[in-house]
Amino acid sequence: MAWKRNPAPPSVYRRQLSARFKELRAQAGLTLTEVSAVVEVSQGSLSRIENGDRGTTPVLAKALLDCYGITDPAAREDILDLVRADAAQRQPWWRKYSAVINTTKYGGYLALESSASSLLTYESELIPGLLQTEEYARHVLTVMRFDLEPPQVEELVKVRMTRHGLLTGEQAVKLWAVIDEAAIRRLAETPELLRGQLQHLLDMGARTNITVQLLPFSAGLHPGLDGPFVIMSFPEPNPDVVWVENGPNSVYFEGSKDVKLYTEVFDHLRARALGPPETHTHLHELLKETRK
Repeated sequence: MAWKRNPAPPSVYRRQLSARFKELRAQAGLTLTEVSAVVEVSQGSLSRIENGDRGTTPVLAKALLDCYGITDPAAREDILDLVRADAAQRQPWWRKYSAVINTTKYGGYLALESSASSLLTYESELIPGLLQTEEYARHVLTVMRFDLEPPQVEELVKVRMTRHGLLTGEQAVKLWAVIDEAAIRRLAETPELLRGQLQHLLDMGARTNITVQLLPFSAGLHPGLDGPFVIMSFPEPNPDVVWVENGPNSVYFEGSKDVKLYTEVFDHLRARALGPPETHTHLHELLKETRK
């Protein structure tokens, strides 16, 4: 598989820009060497822009558009809008938490998640971050990130809670979560924590943009045993991306074959999981058991 370990993958806007600049240069019939001579920017820098490895500025974007003979005001403004949007996304809300985020390789994921239109997530051991209560998030982060001091854990909790804003509003992301039963059973020794998390899953699952399915132990062996992953979809024409958590070296896949494979795995998982109504009933029964 063609995976990337880059902790800061290109923003949706930068990916659009890279595709547009490649297309415009091809239409103009120019090589990178020729463009470099005209705009007086190194060929390497232009190549990185076309590959989405770096952003650009309005000044350089205008020079490139001039070089490619793009004179239509609307077409030029579309490109410049993408340049400005990419620059804005490089100064995200989580920047103030950068000190602790940099220790988790978390920034790249947030950059993609924040611009996604839909998310398909499978979790084998934990409740998905977007569906966690604050108490659960704090408990999990304290246990898993024993290398961090309490104030750092609190910073990560704030980040996780702020992410929940993606699920509300006019442009709320669509979330489909398949959660292994193990994620619920691991809370058996903390009944109060379990009660709060179960109620939260029931509340969130009732929203029109959120689907929650529980994968029971009775499903047996299944294609998701390799571990959790998230499939992110973006507004056209941006391709889907798969993010796979792998300790400190989380990776993402953007090749069509890789995305297709993970999509098929997710389809198998949701087919084996309890349907949304059955999941609601089962979670409600578990909640009643915690109150006995």
